[in-house]
Amino acid sequence: MYAYGLIGNCNASALVGKNGAIEWLCLPRPDSSPIFGALLDPEGGAFSISPPENAANIEQHQEYLENTNVLRTVLAWKLPSGARESIEIVDFFPRFEQFGRMYRPLSLFRRVRAIEGSPLVRFRVNPVRGWSKVPAKAERGNSHFRYDLEDGELRLLTNVSLVELEEGRGQIVNAKGAYFALTWGVSLEDDLVTVYEGFLERTLRYWRTWVRHCSIPTYFQKETIRSALALKLHVYEETGAILAALTTSLPEAPGEVRNWDYRFCWLRDAFYTLSAFRNLGHFEEVEGFLQYLLALVKENEADLKRLAPVYSLSRALPLPELEHGAWRGRHDARPVRSGNQAAEHVQNDVYGEMILAILPLYLDERFSDMRTPDLDRIVEYLGKLCDRSVDQPDAGLWEIRGDNQVHSFTNLVCLTALRSLERLRAQGLLEGVKEKEWKKAAERAEAAVRAAIGPDGVIQNGPRDATLDSSLLQMAHFAFSDEKAVRATVERIERELSLAPGFLYRYRRPDDFGSPSSAFMICSFWLIEALASIGDRERALGLMENVMTSANHLRLFAEHFDPATKTQLGNFPQAYSHVGLINAAFAVSPDWATYLGRDPRG
Repeated sequence: MYAYGLIGNCNASALVGKNGAIEWLCLPRPDSSPIFGALLDPEGGAFSISPPENAANIEQHQEYLENTNVLRTVLAWKLPSGARESIEIVDFFPRFEQFGRMYRPLSLFRRVRAIEGSPLVRFRVNPVRGWSKVPAKAERGNSHFRYDLEDGELRLLTNVSLVELEEGRGQIVNAKGAYFALTWGVSLEDDLVTVYEGFLERTLRYWRTWVRHCSIPTYFQKETIRSALALKLHVYEETGAILAALTTSLPEAPGEVRNWDYRFCWLRDAFYTLSAFRNLGHFEEVEGFLQYLLALVKENEADLKRLAPVYSLSRALPLPELEHGAWRGRHDARPVRSGNQAAEHVQNDVYGEMILAILPLYLDERFSDMRTPDLDRIVEYLGKLCDRSVDQPDAGLWEIRGDNQVHSFTNLVCLTALRSLERLRAQGLLEGVKEKEWKKAAERAEAAVRAAIGPDGVIQNGPRDATLDSSLLQMAHFAFSDEKAVRATVERIERELSLAPGFLYRYRRPDDFGSPSSAFMICSFWLIEALASIGDRERALGLMENVMTSANHLRLFAEHFDPATKTQLGNFPQAYSHVGLINAAFAVSPDWATYLGRDPRG
């Protein structure tokens, strides 16, 4: 399992190891080159906090402070004398409302306190200059070190001895604590201890208030809350973009080359993420992403230019895809990549998913003020592209790089979106939209889906590809009315694509890099949702319990999982996986009126 916790404030993020080390931090943006990159290379830089060299029987414990994104790590050990010592580390990025706006600085705060004894703790801060992996030189100030990095300046402020910190010598930590602040481009003028304690209190209050404003399902409440908090950190509020993950190049399988940079905004992923936020009752993320999408449309609508499937946080294409040969990779899995060539793909399902993401704005009266000519224009633009995409070859949602073909999933999403547009038109909700010939387009999309039904009544990956694909589990929620085909497809996918109960391959067919060898986590949650929707809730509940075992010690999920070795794989944490958990938890849970007075597991 990945022994890391995620901290952040929707502007910056970091991974903190169970060993107390910050091993992943990119600034000034989550898709910038790394400052601390030990996650991908032992020499990639870290901010480590270590017991004394003569420590033995080292114990590690990590937890979030309840209902927050503030992380607490405890290290304990024994000395040769038999005495026991322990420390507590509390890490966070500030996030709270101040002067009428959200305060989310590029600043990471750490506090280290002694719990037992007066331990001699070693602190080591060694940032690197991005993908060059060259160690950054520290320039000493009065109470800080300054590091000149590729894109700006990093400062480390502290109340501990700079001499001993510079020399890597151990420092005595007592109950009053050692304090640190890593800031990008700015310094702190006020007392560090006072700032830390004030920011911590306000940040705790913010996250707990945010959680209290969440709607949650009756079952799997703690898991849903943690997934909601993790998912929120994948929102880049500066532009409204929603990141697929906050890491790059964590391998999908040991020793393979499926190592991708996911620190970007996939339009498809954003649709699923918004569905989870709607389930949670949070809508500010919907509004932020809508502004991001509106800007994309304005940049592309003049010549009906197709949207790319993925964009950077600033709406640029995340190109070129580069390989960084100086980096060893996680467990020597090379190459380490930045950028993503998927931006050059044709992925036709994204237009339908964007329509479905916008749909609630027309149907929910709470958003009536957002029904503007700009929004109508987005819908018209996406509707035309969706119509044009029916039964056309593309790379598919799994981004196969070698060969485009017609995919049933793309046709299914187009069918659902086009039927939704026709319903909106019939209800008089699209008065500003000129294009209204969606009924015929939806009929073409349904015929394209039916053309892929095999002799056994199961919908195949495409009309000329008889393999199975786990994406078609979503048929149970989309606009395909053949209940017999839906049930047959769900049952056969579960039977033939399972590695273990509840864990599924995306597909078994060879692709550009061989055949997949691990389970893709959102497929597990799609299966659970599908079973619940066709009336098999008890089976769905049982699988949900089993799938929970793929989380790490903090209830965080990776992109992939190997149930045979209990190994998390792929980028971590993965927004897609946490989206799947949230939506599946709502799908298997009875409503609160039914739940009251019952055992939470039925």
